[in-house]
Amino acid sequence: MRKSLLPCFLFPTLIFLVFQTPTNALEKSYIVYLGAHSQVQNPSSVNTIDTQSIIDSHYTLLASCLESPQKAKNAIFYSYTKHINGFAAILSEQEAMEISKNPNVVSVFLNKGRQLHTTRSWDFLGLEENGVDHSSSLWEKAHYGQDTIIANLDTGVWPESKSFDDEGMGPVPAKWRGICQRDIEDGVHCNRKLIGARYFNKGYTAYLQTENSTFSPTTNSSLFTARDYEGHGSHTLSTAGGNFVKGASVFGNGNGTAKGGSPRARVAAYKVCWPSTYGGQCFDADILAAFDAAISDGVHVLSVSLGGEPSEFFQDGISIGAFHAVNNGIVVVSSAGNSGPSPGTVSNVSPWVITAGATTIDRDFTNYVALGNKKHLQGSSLSPKALPSQKFYPLISGAEARIARVAPSDALLCKPNTIDPMKVKGKILVCLCGENSRTGKGQQAALAGAVGMILANDASSGDELVADLHVLPASRINFTDGRLVFDYLNSTEIPEAYTTPVKTILGVKPAPFMASFSSRGPNIVEPAILKPDITAPGVNIIAAFSEAASPTQETFDKRRVPFNSLSGTSMSCPHVSGIVGLLKTLYPDWSPAAIKSAIMTSARTRDDNKEPLLDSSKLEATPFAYGAGHIQPNRAMDPGLVYDLTTEDYLNFLCARGYNETLLQLFSENPHKCLTSFSIANFNYPSISIPNLSARPTTITRKLKNVGTPGTYMASVEAPAGVEVSVWPSSLQFLGIGEEKTFEIVLKAKVAGKSKDYEFGQLTWSDGKHYVRSPIVVNHE
Repeated sequence: MRKSLLPCFLFPTLIFLVFQTPTNALEKSYIVYLGAHSQVQNPSSVNTIDTQSIIDSHYTLLASCLESPQKAKNAIFYSYTKHINGFAAILSEQEAMEISKNPNVVSVFLNKGRQLHTTRSWDFLGLEENGVDHSSSLWEKAHYGQDTIIANLDTGVWPESKSFDDEGMGPVPAKWRGICQRDIEDGVHCNRKLIGARYFNKGYTAYLQTENSTFSPTTNSSLFTARDYEGHGSHTLSTAGGNFVKGASVFGNGNGTAKGGSPRARVAAYKVCWPSTYGGQCFDADILAAFDAAISDGVHVLSVSLGGEPSEFFQDGISIGAFHAVNNGIVVVSSAGNSGPSPGTVSNVSPWVITAGATTIDRDFTNYVALGNKKHLQGSSLSPKALPSQKFYPLISGAEARIARVAPSDALLCKPNTIDPMKVKGKILVCLCGENSRTGKGQQAALAGAVGMILANDASSGDELVADLHVLPASRINFTDGRLVFDYLNSTEIPEAYTTPVKTILGVKPAPFMASFSSRGPNIVEPAILKPDITAPGVNIIAAFSEAASPTQETFDKRRVPFNSLSGTSMSCPHVSGIVGLLKTLYPDWSPAAIKSAIMTSARTRDDNKEPLLDSSKLEATPFAYGAGHIQPNRAMDPGLVYDLTTEDYLNFLCARGYNETLLQLFSENPHKCLTSFSIANFNYPSISIPNLSARPTTITRKLKNVGTPGTYMASVEAPAGVEVSVWPSSLQFLGIGEEKTFEIVLKAKVAGKSKDYEFGQLTWSDGKHYVRSPIVVNHE
């Protein structure tokens, strides 16, 4: 193996003195990973000369940073000399950072104690710590969501999954009125955990009939069962309420225990989504039927990981169904959509729904791309296949490998029928993200005879790295590193590269950050309601899957897995639903609006480095991405104060939007008299959005309800740029639970005629223990 040792930064004398003190807190043990040896040592015939030469090379490499071979020998306490190439040493953080820049170094990471994990997100959210529950967590306080009933509207359920096993579960709750619909032999068998399963297909089949589809419902038995043939529904339902399942992994990655947010809850599946057509796959008619059934059946929480283009409330089946569910005390959680990062793309924007965006967690499935110019680029993958260690292969871009008369832009995307096998066979193919599926690009590479694939992000994906289960060795790299690869291809006559095997890495920083795909505000239906409401883990989430579907959900993939890793706001939605299930168990009398408020006002807007949340391009994210912030379950169980709402409040909101009493019958069973004095600005929402702020003062009213201990709360404001904000009164005293207090917020633009733009701030009420925070969003006229 060739070595090119580069001198590192010369540290100040003080750092050298600190480094020589082994007990100094600034020093920690690190592993410096160099990949694999160029020739594997034979354990039965160890060549001491070769072994010593490897050890010496480690000393030399570290000495290039420490300026002394003796210091390097003193620092290193392990040299890996057989199959693994690397060493372990006592280093300062600065020294570790400097040696990580060496082109021969694959990675440098802390020597940490490990334990098994899978649904790492619950540890990341604080419900457990290093896989161990603690007495102050919401899990413990809420008895793991015991007997709360969580249902989803999705693609059905795979009942044989261990996530839905009923071992140790008591009798089905007496209030449950649902059924287990089994109209064919391959139907769903329910139990004391999976207590209900229904399917709704009439809206779907009606659409097919109107489109003269060749698909025949009468000959396709999958239309007459709640069984999941796609995997999405099983994944989301188990994320919200699945059991603890040991030994879960995706081809050995993320090995550990799978778990749902409310693991002792009962679950039910309402299948409303079917094989995709040009018109969609989840139709409003079926969605409304499912909502209707779920309300009657007695569910407590509805998780709805589906949606479409933002639309007016009365033209949206989810909006209408959710209104009726909330009116019956059911909390409805929906996904924000996967059309980000473009502004104004957020869907499911009704104020009675909790709308969830998606963020990362502190776990990556990491591998590396090594280029012939000695650059090592960190990537992400879940491919179970790997290339031989440190063996270079020729590298070619999709554009260079195109078939004659194919547009270079199409070939660079590795679309079907664009890649020439004669140019690709035996090489690593470089493809660009966008348009066609990522795993589909890998399939095209494999079909053309490529040994591996490097998938480079486009500009819109930025630094977001979603791990995919490719059918060949592959690595997805960020936009910046992708440019490095293309620069290398364009500047080298014989480019070459290799990829390393995938490793599960925990404790990744910064985390969370916003997923680029997560749909963004503003709310184009009603800008006075900030959407999304909250953000939660939605990237590389491992949960139960259907064993009737491939892990890539591609027809060419014949593999089957009991657990799979998926990404999307479809994954963040059931995280919120699982936490809602815990809160429903703990506070069965709280309204859906109170639970929503508790989740929103207790959220955080900083990452694990205590810095502002970022988006995937490393720019500071805004409430249009994360809403009120990133969910914090343990804080949500003791919010102190809540912004509550009733059905009458929602009807007043609709009146203010121009809905008349006749139209409101679509939403409410009882007549409602519209109040001419009501303004949307005074709708008691936990966030504040002023879409048309002018130089004239705008006054809005809010009302807080005490749900905690008596106390006096003081207001503090971080005003949006260019805006004056005052709160009256600036203090509120609460003497008992259920007491309500009203306050006013006055906002005024400091400079008249300011260019139209959005600015952000926040209002916080605190008694010293609780922090009730609301984002403020203003748009200057």
